[in-house]
Amino acid sequence: MTTDEVKLYGLDGSPFVCRAKIALNLKGVKYQYFQEDLSNKSAELIKYNPVYKKIPVFVHNGSPISESLVIVEYIDDAWKGGVPILPQDHYQKAQARFWAKFVDDKCIPAVFKAIGSHGEEQAVAEAHEQLQFLENELKGGNKFFGGDNINLVDISATFIAFWLGAAEEALGIKVLNKDKFPKLTGWCDNYINCQAVKDSLPPREIIVNFFKKRFGN
Repeated sequence: MTTDEVKLYGLDGSPFVCRAKIALNLKGVKYQYFQEDLSNKSAELIKYNPVYKKIPVFVHNGSPISESLVIVEYIDDAWKGGVPILPQDHYQKAQARFWAKFVDDKCIPAVFKAIGSHGEEQAVAEAHEQLQFLENELKGGNKFFGGDNINLVDISATFIAFWLGAAEEALGIKVLNKDKFPKLTGWCDNYINCQAVKDSLPPREIIVNFFKKRFGN
């Protein structure tokens, strides 16, 4: 039996790289990790992702894959052991892909705008409008968007679960409050305390310091 060669090129502070790490940990896949310097990108990164030249890049037995959610789906397809990241039901699978794309296209940009504005009222209101859709999508007493187990939507929202809280601490603002979003804040706690996620996250102080340097006065 041959051993798979699995490599991940990334940056510790990136929530998109973290998505790939979480998927690999959920599946119990061993991999080599290569930390990139984005001001001096490695020849391997440029070779494996010549179109965008950005992280994360995942390489399985010499075949490169880019874009974090594509990587997560690939990992789910390639390693069938462990908990499935995508639902098996066709409709539920389509819904998971829809909400993961919503997080990327609508939620994260609105939240990032609220952070960058230092919690300006209109920007926070716009972020709340998008976050409310996620709040409504957490059905019943489910711990995760995937029910009892983490799925693609949970992984897509890693930025909201961990990076947003670090930004709030760094800048002294509040975007995601418990009174307005009780299910979503509960989900954040459940998600970041899941072992596969916890083992993938960068130290919180690194992210806090990043937001202080980027957006601090």
